[in-house]
Amino acid sequence: MKRLQAAVVALMLGLPAVPASAGEAVNLILNWTPTADHSPYYYAKAQGWYEKAGIDLTIETGKGSGVSAAKVGSGGSPFGVADLATMLVAKSKGADTVAVMSVYANTGQTFYWLKSYGVNGVKDFAGHKIGNPPGDASRVMWPAFAKAAGLAPDSVGFVNVGPTAKIAALKSHTVDIISDFYNEHDLKVIEFGPDLGYVNWKDIGLNPYGNSLIVNGAYLQRNPKVVEEFVRVTQKAFAACVADVTPCLKALLDQVSGLDKENQERQWERIKFLMTDEFTTTKGLGWIDGERMKKDYELVQTYLGMEKPFDVTTAFTTKMLDPSIKMDASKVKK
Repeated sequence: MKRLQAAVVALMLGLPAVPASAGEAVNLILNWTPTADHSPYYYAKAQGWYEKAGIDLTIETGKGSGVSAAKVGSGGSPFGVADLATMLVAKSKGADTVAVMSVYANTGQTFYWLKSYGVNGVKDFAGHKIGNPPGDASRVMWPAFAKAAGLAPDSVGFVNVGPTAKIAALKSHTVDIISDFYNEHDLKVIEFGPDLGYVNWKDIGLNPYGNSLIVNGAYLQRNPKVVEEFVRVTQKAFAACVADVTPCLKALLDQVSGLDKENQERQWERIKFLMTDEFTTTKGLGWIDGERMKKDYELVQTYLGMEKPFDVTTAFTTKMLDPSIKMDASKVKK
């Protein structure tokens, strides 16, 4: 009787008879400022998919994979986006992190050059100058690239060039070669046309996982259902954006100022390539393969170092993924 009376009173006051339960407050720290590869998170949030799954999502702008891996690893944010090699290094330093979904199944690391500078392929790198920041992953991992390409590690010189100055440095011939991410590929094509040459690291047999969705390990243990819901909504969003990126980019541009729509559209076409491999198309979008992870661990241990070695199987899980959601390779332009 009392419950009925309470319901009547609530109805008269225009209030819900049962208080609506607030969703789980969840923070996602990005690896960098938001661009096309982050649009699925904004799209799913705008569509209310996270909310429907009981998740009250906040998206935080990042300042690099090292920062996001450290914040997730310390428990400062339950979720984050980080380059997987960077996350492995952070884990060796005590960060409590677990990768739950790959975004870039293929490495985005790419070298670019101008043929008019006398570089027509990797074999011509010797004696030339490569421009990138001192901490750039491609510079740190250069010995691995050189070995795979059959070059002496000391056969090139490096010039310090800021991330936003790479194209200008190549154009002015301050350097002969630059490193950059493949999702920015079209900016170089537009700038340099047929004079542009490039090689993605995958082309010479180096293909470590790139940006991935990571979670705090303790949070995963306490909230496995929340993590599963978050991952599966995110999978669904990425699949939807692969099918049609237009509403996804609208959701991104509605929330993030200063982005050029056409450039983001071009980026997304390259991102779809980076998302596609034999596992994401057959096992599940975002799949992380154990054998590849072992190779990534060995690569990182050799060239970046592991402060405290660990069992690589503790660094990832595919249990949160929905295997029915797969990457649609037919949407990738060749």
